[in-house]
Amino acid sequence: MRKNKLKEKINRNESVYGLFVSIPHPIVIELIGYAEYDFVIIDYEHASTNMETIEDMIRAAELLDITPLVRISKVDRNEILKVLDSGAQGIVIPHVESKEQIEHAISYAYYHPIGMRSLNSGRPGAFAKYSLTEYIKEANEEVMIIPMIESAVGVAESEAILSIPQVSFVLEGAADLSQSLGVPWETDHPEVQRSLEQLYETSQRCNVPYALVSRSMEQHAKWAERGVNIFVLGDDRNTAFRAYRAKREDYRQVTGGSQ
Repeated sequence: MRKNKLKEKINRNESVYGLFVSIPHPIVIELIGYAEYDFVIIDYEHASTNMETIEDMIRAAELLDITPLVRISKVDRNEILKVLDSGAQGIVIPHVESKEQIEHAISYAYYHPIGMRSLNSGRPGAFAKYSLTEYIKEANEEVMIIPMIESAVGVAESEAILSIPQVSFVLEGAADLSQSLGVPWETDHPEVQRSLEQLYETSQRCNVPYALVSRSMEQHAKWAERGVNIFVLGDDRNTAFRAYRAKREDYRQVTGGSQ
């Protein structure tokens, strides 16, 4: 069983950086790994991918020694099982609005005595090369459960959600949160920021690390000063798009902006 280095770094209060990955190809994971990120969140909610590709992307993460997480599309026994059996070291759960959602996810993601994940001797267990009873214990120690709170209801229920011991950290979802508050994409809107403050304060009371989706340098610095050290720097598509556009604009400036 591979050690979850992300979990270890968070426990040591180290700053860690990750990206959502929506482009369904392992080479993207390799690029991010060589760029020395700590983790990736492979997107199964919004991206057009399949489980075979996810498994190959996880292999690429293992090759570069970064932690592969997967954002599932829903709390579903079969989906969670396949993601973890492919080698994911944690699941990011979108649109969490109740304690029950996390309890169900835990029952599907953990083996006895915490949950009832279906027993398997596949790739995470080295195909039964080692003791499977030991693998079960280690798997329960290494797996991560990460709720995304991205609605007004989720924020209101966050105390109950974050009271569950198996929650590894909470990831804010300001984009969908803004929509639930009637101001879509206005992530800097005062109502959105107040809700994020409420979520952060709840996370501190529950002793659950808070993870930020960094959308600007100013915002990043503000939350880092408050002790936040888990950062998701957007996704691969937007990062690549901005880099491509900036490079083109830089070279256009040399020629006076001519076509």
